[in-house]
Amino acid sequence: MSVSRRRFLTAATSGSAAVGLTALGLSAAAGTAAAASGPGDVVGKVSVGYQGWFACIGDGAPINTWWHYSANGGQPPSPGNTTIVAWPDVRDYTHTYHSAYANLGNGQPANLFSSYDQQTVDTHFQWMQQNGIDTAALQRFNPNGSEGPTRDAMAIKVRSAAEAHGRQFYLMYDVSDWTNMQSEIKADWTAKMKAHTASSAYATQNGKPVVCIWGFGFADNQRPFDAASCLDVVNWFKSQGCYVIGGVPTWWRTGDRDSRPGFSGVYHAFDMLSPWMVGRIGNVADADNFYNVATVPDLAECAAHGIDYQPCVLPGAVTLRQRAHGDFMWRQFYNMARAGVQGIYVSMFDEYNEGNQIAKTAESQAFVPVGSGLLALDEDGTACSSDYYLRLTGDGGRMLKGQTPVTATRPTAPVVGGGDSTAPTAPGGLQASGHSATTVSLAWTASSDNVGVTGYRIMRLTGSTGTQVGSTAGNVTTVTLSGLSPSTAYSFYVQAQDAAGNVSPQSGQVGVTTDTDTQPGADLALGRPTSESSHTQVYGSSNAVDGDPNTYWESGNNAFPQWLQVDLGLAIAVKRMVLKLPPATAWNTRTQTLSVQAGPSNPPTAQLPASDYTFSPSSDNTVTITLPSTVSARFIRLTFTANTGWPAGQLSALEVYSA
Repeated sequence: MSVSRRRFLTAATSGSAAVGLTALGLSAAAGTAAAASGPGDVVGKVSVGYQGWFACIGDGAPINTWWHYSANGGQPPSPGNTTIVAWPDVRDYTHTYHSAYANLGNGQPANLFSSYDQQTVDTHFQWMQQNGIDTAALQRFNPNGSEGPTRDAMAIKVRSAAEAHGRQFYLMYDVSDWTNMQSEIKADWTAKMKAHTASSAYATQNGKPVVCIWGFGFADNQRPFDAASCLDVVNWFKSQGCYVIGGVPTWWRTGDRDSRPGFSGVYHAFDMLSPWMVGRIGNVADADNFYNVATVPDLAECAAHGIDYQPCVLPGAVTLRQRAHGDFMWRQFYNMARAGVQGIYVSMFDEYNEGNQIAKTAESQAFVPVGSGLLALDEDGTACSSDYYLRLTGDGGRMLKGQTPVTATRPTAPVVGGGDSTAPTAPGGLQASGHSATTVSLAWTASSDNVGVTGYRIMRLTGSTGTQVGSTAGNVTTVTLSGLSPSTAYSFYVQAQDAAGNVSPQSGQVGVTTDTDTQPGADLALGRPTSESSHTQVYGSSNAVDGDPNTYWESGNNAFPQWLQVDLGLAIAVKRMVLKLPPATAWNTRTQTLSVQAGPSNPPTAQLPASDYTFSPSSDNTVTITLPSTVSARFIRLTFTANTGWPAGQLSALEVYSA
């Protein structure tokens, strides 16, 4: 397991750093410095560090452990087996995983998200989109060990989410504990990560793909590399046509304290410098001191050498009570804006292991496991909504870009609409109003609330774990759930949510058993959950099982191989698949090369090797694939390696039949 970089970087402090500004020809009010580069995806933008490193047993991740949640990853996290210090707000995730913590203060189960679920990553990038956060820096540690396959998959998931939500992303290599870094980082970029630069969402600056290398020059045992090796890597990436950012020590300019001596040539070889700040400051006074002793002289040094400057801003550690309901973070934004920096790097988006995340976090003890000892965002007595630091980051970005005035007064309210904390009443009278072999219809009576109900969450109960399987908006109190399995018993309950984000108690539970499937010719994949290697824009994998011939899945472009998978819910007999493209005449004849995998476990096993299949308007753009023999399969995967009509995998329908 990769160890978080920040835990080893708290020794350097600001006390002896008072370099005379007048000796540099500067004052503490330096104003705007000339940027080496014009606006791009990092210059003039707010970037956030994105870990994407949480996994849960049962989520399908190759690492198959409670990754970054548990000290003993084979067991679910609990107060005595944990690596997180802040509790995430999981209300926006459609699927979560049950921990061994006690229930939350509001009685709900203490569930956690998995970064490996595409919907989790999509949700994170939707939050970025909603709050004007421009760019995500995907952290990539040594990918050659057991974490490698999961990290490879996360790059694909981040790419898909960035494309879908109009955000940019770039790779940020963390060289901590990477013994053979000098050769392996080059091989990893060439063989794997460079392919992602073909995405329209991959960040560029000055027309070049952006790569960050974090950790060169730090004076600790995790990064023992000499200056010559580091300079070789920087220059190699530049020779590959990359714009290279250096995540460097706080005192890179003076070459002491947390910096190794003799690294000036390495630091000045980067196109942009992003000095580390976590563990260096913890309150407003610290932030102001660092403005004088680090930010202003750093900016002047970068300007003198034609280097762009991207200092770090952090919300503060929840567990250390540093946040001061946003005043600490806003002071940093203000200092960076008045200094005139070229960009900002926020640490971090999802760093629940250190508690300095801006992603949605438990806002009160009602959303924290009972007896866990964890603090919530209201730890100083001021109510803060779970999305507060996302909103604060958005306002900081607008100030950086000159869209709002530079001000020391925080403009962001900790709670939208005055801080209402009254939850809606529980929905009443939940009943199953109808069902078939694969659907269940539910109805209930409306909840009441002092600020207004905004919708309902439909939850499926499995044991003691509730998983969101649907939702309605406004006052809609009926729903039909599809894609269920025949002859199967289900239990459901419903919760209301209001405009302030409060969630009601559970409704009563209702149990229902779906009908026996009396149609052996039914499409087993219709409406079932899907997954994918990637998708372009709005052409997600669910389009292939929605029954609409005019919607379709399209993978990321110019990045074969790509795959599409459907989960049938349980292992059943499978013999035949029908694949379709849209019937519109604009879809000319094309041949796609693909292989078939099917089986009871994920990922499924190979059934048919790669072959060419021609989709022609003369045959309604339809291809039928029959397996040599009937197989018992829950998961069906198609792996695409070529397409003569477009450089991506494409499919409007994946139909699966038992005969």
